[in-house]
Amino acid sequence: MKWEQLLSLKRAGDTVERKRKEQDEIRLGFEVDFDRIVFSSAFRSMQDKTQVIPLSQTDFVHTRLTHSMEVSVVGRSLGRMVGKELLIKHPHLKELGYTFNDFGAIVAAAALSHDIGNPPFGHSGEKSIGEYFNSGKGRVFQSDLTDKEWQDLIDFEGNANGFKILTQDGGGIKDGLRLSYATLGAFMKYPKESLPKKSTRHIVDKKFGYFQSEKEKFLDVASSLGLKEMRSGENIAHHRHPLTFLVEAADDICYTVIDFEDGINLGLIDEEFALENMIRVVEGKMDIKKYHSLKFKKDRVSYLRALAISTLIQEAVVVFMENETAILNGEFAYSLLDKCKYKAQIDDIISLSIAKIYHSRSVIEKEVAGYKIIADLLDVFIGAVNNTYLGKDSNYDRLVMQLLPHEYQGLSESKYQRIMNICSYIASMSDSFAILTHKKISGVIV
Repeated sequence: MKWEQLLSLKRAGDTVERKRKEQDEIRLGFEVDFDRIVFSSAFRSMQDKTQVIPLSQTDFVHTRLTHSMEVSVVGRSLGRMVGKELLIKHPHLKELGYTFNDFGAIVAAAALSHDIGNPPFGHSGEKSIGEYFNSGKGRVFQSDLTDKEWQDLIDFEGNANGFKILTQDGGGIKDGLRLSYATLGAFMKYPKESLPKKSTRHIVDKKFGYFQSEKEKFLDVASSLGLKEMRSGENIAHHRHPLTFLVEAADDICYTVIDFEDGINLGLIDEEFALENMIRVVEGKMDIKKYHSLKFKKDRVSYLRALAISTLIQEAVVVFMENETAILNGEFAYSLLDKCKYKAQIDDIISLSIAKIYHSRSVIEKEVAGYKIIADLLDVFIGAVNNTYLGKDSNYDRLVMQLLPHEYQGLSESKYQRIMNICSYIASMSDSFAILTHKKISGVIV
């Protein structure tokens, strides 16, 4: 893969090449990507979507939106630091007009949108959509769909839904937010179809990155960027855009450290555990006297968090640059933090977070409720859309159709498209709106 191609400013529908030297430095194309994401309704809805603690009533626990903003900040730093090194290693990029800020802007925009396709109620939201089709009432649709269309549904994937949101047509809008292909490429953590499922241990095969409904759009992006093919023919997969590794590292750093911080501030993890685990990451950089001079727990934990994030950013940059040639050649099959010297410490922190936070009773209770809410919403809306398409709609179906926003009321001839459209609508809901809509369809007057 070639950096000058990977850093493409092209947008869907372009008829003229966008050259870096001709860009307006006041509002660079990659920065426009960031702005378009910020002003999108899908991004706004993340302010009321679960990161770890569903429906938290505290004012300091992270939502998907605050998490995404923090990942973007970390991603910008990673991009700039790597960009500075790459411009030394590949001086021709300077001649083309690229600066280290370009790398930071691409990673920041991709990181800002990395969770934009996630359903309400955290990762259990993805699972609940999948289980509705795999083991719930949605099983009746399997015989009407291709294997890959069915896999898209039973393994509903927030990453793929994010690509759909960023690129989908609708309501007179063509190609979604029309982000630069560099940003879309960096966004794609798993540039493959839903099948085959986890066919190798390569990082690309961990999940999938686009639905069948967006396959042609993805292939256009991959071809324009020159993403190296990993598999071709019937089952397509590509190697990652190199900057995707930085987006992933930013996310890994934030959820490892900041979810841990939330758990401590909520009292789910003792502060002593925090000090014991975090000090292994920040050892040699921590000012013990300063730490003990901080009166409040949240300030002490915040101090540890800042040191840990800074340490892991520097380590991720080192791992990336040591493996840059292998990454460009499609020969690097891991996440950056999997190959960093703090992997054991990171694994310990994540294990503690799983035991004390992700599996805490309050989280599980709300996730159970989320399963029921999402299954009921899917049943009612998919039923209404399909009955309306067939001309068999009841009065109830007609009322339900009126609850759908105009952009989701289209009746495609493809059953897959109709079902996927509703899945995307449910996934777009905030936690509170999903609960409110469920009350309405359940006959609860609100």
